[in-house]
Amino acid sequence: MYFKINKKDFLDKINIVSRAVSLTSPLPVLHNIKLATRGNILQLTASDSDISIEATILSDEENGLQIINEGSILLDGKYIGDMIRKIDSDFVEVEVVDGTYTSIRGLSVNFELNGIRSDTYPLIDFSEPEDSFVINSAALKNLVFQTCFAASDKETKPVLTGLNLNCEGNTMTCVATDSYRLAQKKIVLDTFHNFNVTIPTKSMNDIAKIVGDDENVRVALNEKKALFIADGVMIQTRLIEGLYPETSRLIPSEFAHELVVDARDILNALDRASFIKNEGVCIIRMELNENEINITSRSNEVVSAEKIMPVSYTGEPLTISYKGNYVYDAIRVLNALKVKISFSGNMKPFIIKSIDDDEVLQLVLPIKTYS
Repeated sequence: MYFKINKKDFLDKINIVSRAVSLTSPLPVLHNIKLATRGNILQLTASDSDISIEATILSDEENGLQIINEGSILLDGKYIGDMIRKIDSDFVEVEVVDGTYTSIRGLSVNFELNGIRSDTYPLIDFSEPEDSFVINSAALKNLVFQTCFAASDKETKPVLTGLNLNCEGNTMTCVATDSYRLAQKKIVLDTFHNFNVTIPTKSMNDIAKIVGDDENVRVALNEKKALFIADGVMIQTRLIEGLYPETSRLIPSEFAHELVVDARDILNALDRASFIKNEGVCIIRMELNENEINITSRSNEVVSAEKIMPVSYTGEPLTISYKGNYVYDAIRVLNALKVKISFSGNMKPFIIKSIDDDEVLQLVLPIKTYS
């Protein structure tokens, strides 16, 4: 194998597929990136078994790709990116000199790397499932930002470590929860579908970082995998097995108390109170009435108290306690000027929404305190 290519275009694709390289995998072959050339195409592939990425580069005037000899090789993902980054020219030459011995060179710099035969790499099926829809990458990024943070980071309930996508008709409901908080976003699709899958949040976060800021992403699903396709890159992820809990029954439909408040004011107050913790947890006590909010946090050594006014509040006075970071995160991802917080009681889940966007819902469970 021997090819020449623009350094920047090559490095961009290496950085993308490197997200799927596992340096801790028990399969040493997965520590590598597979490079393969044929015709006028260069393909880069990496996988950690959970997520697999294939990036395709077609030769054109911009990337200057020249395939001199076709072939394939596995190169260590720990080194290849750094080598390309340190090349001292705009173009890079990659040549397999003797079996697996590979030369990576620029003007005066020549790196040599002992590769591995590509036939030892597992066969990855990037075939596209039949059921698919298209979503703008900006909407996909926002979906991940507004939901995935609420998923569990504990493997005791694996299904809760993922983002559930449930579609009946043309409305896709996306939910993440760790049992103590919940983030839900609804997206109207251009086509009708019927699927219910749970994708690891790590995969979703990687996908959000890979896709561009304004491009169409095709999402194809079946009962075994999800495939995201955009701009010459295919990102394939496994699904999490197991039945996702029926979260709709957790969301209250009637409320006795409602608060509308400036998002910046309450975020700043929560941020100022968050450094006070008991056993590593910041508990916020919030007292609400028609004139103001009193936000208090305390430990054995220090107390923080702050008033927020003016506010718009309806209902009887209410005192409620919750984890400060849960509410802070929920409000932060809404990107709202004003938020509406709806309460059913001091020990019932409460809902946080932007007053301008009814499609995103954040739910937080209160905490019982004795002070």
